[in-house]
Amino acid sequence: MDKEIINRVANSVLVTINLEDYYPKGPRVLFDIKDWLYEGFVLREKDFRNQVAEYNWAQYQDSYVALTCSSDAIIPGWAYMLISIQLESFAKKMIIGNLEALETSIYQDVISHLDVSEFTNKPLIIKGCSKKPVPQNAYIMLATKLKPIAKSIMYGEACSSVPLFKKKQP
Repeated sequence: MDKEIINRVANSVLVTINLEDYYPKGPRVLFDIKDWLYEGFVLREKDFRNQVAEYNWAQYQDSYVALTCSSDAIIPGWAYMLISIQLESFAKKMIIGNLEALETSIYQDVISHLDVSEFTNKPLIIKGCSKKPVPQNAYIMLATKLKPIAKSIMYGEACSSVPLFKKKQP
């Protein structure tokens, strides 16, 4: 027991990328239009337009909004567009879909604007565990973006990572 314990992970050249670090702040809201439909199924244009015009959209200031209809009603495209025109002044982003689709769309924007030049020719670990709702699609998008520049890509933690990609040596 004369040997000193060396933390090889701390001394390693591995760079850990945690998608949770890029999680944008702001509430996520699922906006269901079902209650604005006659008997939950029929969109009456005049009534719907009145609901949209009278609604307090300011409550969605700096929010991310997923527009949906939880009933089996057939909703014309213009209905979501009408809502989006009102929300546009307040919401950071809006989509038609569920909260998972919203998170995927948010991360698509984040990753597409991410400057990855600092990761060029480096061994990378994409951290897997997250306390925030990072969608699985975000990991795929990040790996795809990093592959052309990374020396290697792994997934998990430095102490127990799964190798995914290693650049071939010329």
